[in-house]
Amino acid sequence: MTREGTALTALTPDNPESPVCSYTEWDLLEEVIVGIIDDAHFPPWHLSLPPVLPAGQRDVFRRQAGRPFPAKRVEAARRELDEFARILQAEGVRVVRPEPIPQDRPYGTPDWTSTGMYAAMPRDALLVVGDEIIECPMAWRSRYFESCAYRPLLKAYFKAGARWSAAPKPELKDELYDSTWTDPGDGQPARLVITEFEPTFDAADFMRFGRDIVAQRSNVTNDFGIEWLTRHLGDQYRMHVLEFDDSHPMHIDATIIPLAPGRLLVNPERVREVPKLFKGWDLLRAPVPVIPDAHPLYLTSKWINMNVLMLDEKRVVVERQDEPMIASMKAWGFEPIPCDFRNFNSFGGSFHCATLDIRRRGSLESYL
Repeated sequence: MTREGTALTALTPDNPESPVCSYTEWDLLEEVIVGIIDDAHFPPWHLSLPPVLPAGQRDVFRRQAGRPFPAKRVEAARRELDEFARILQAEGVRVVRPEPIPQDRPYGTPDWTSTGMYAAMPRDALLVVGDEIIECPMAWRSRYFESCAYRPLLKAYFKAGARWSAAPKPELKDELYDSTWTDPGDGQPARLVITEFEPTFDAADFMRFGRDIVAQRSNVTNDFGIEWLTRHLGDQYRMHVLEFDDSHPMHIDATIIPLAPGRLLVNPERVREVPKLFKGWDLLRAPVPVIPDAHPLYLTSKWINMNVLMLDEKRVVVERQDEPMIASMKAWGFEPIPCDFRNFNSFGGSFHCATLDIRRRGSLESYL
């Protein structure tokens, strides 16, 4: 395991010019970035937060704005991340880590100031499509410089032959946010807090199925951002924008997760009808989460339980205490690899969020 990213492994057979190559969420995983939770801070309060925070956490975020997350929870999450990295290595995956950057240091533009949050979720800040790593134009001011934690790795991959690009750096002016936003309530159509002022998107609002990429509009991803990415990727890829029964959308990987060709894990509350795109696919409905009510989830719902990571078409990393998910995976013919991750879940993600596929052994194919 390394944080430097300098000793890169052999280049991919599919693209001998690049150490980066990943087209799907299920091909054999060979190299991955695992995030870090160092110096995690509550973001400064901003109107972009209420649309995605659990209702019971909004007052907490107001009171704790700009302060560190509880040290004991950060340390517990750090231990779980390190164990997760060791498990991946034991399964034959090369693991690299980002560099810690100070999250309490003020920064800004002529229009606003902020401090940071963390570098725990590389799946949000960076998108790998084929042999290219794309830095995303994230909508939260507290995440403006998050990709800097990954710069040593990005430079190393680029020098080794990968393509490295960045979407237009957003201004994040007040015009990007709908100051009249009100909560639509559960079960109602989503009302998004971001406007079409400029392109913005998080990588976690996209799911890769070879030549087909499934996207959703959310409180951090707008049509402008999806269109920018569509044009940037070009004719090799087909973009599909889907809507789900989610009144507070942010990130698609607790709504649908492809497990293997023709097999899709779905959130039974958000995916009530089979999208036409997945006609002929086996839709596996995620079991009801078992995270206790007393366990703090600062940034996510209990459905983070379906945020699993596929190591190939059979092996899947699953939260150790989520016995219903482990049993379901076994019943569906998969091989679950248990890993404690509930303390990390508190910070808004799970195994898929905490990683970024750098290399999966596979070629560009059509599955939809």
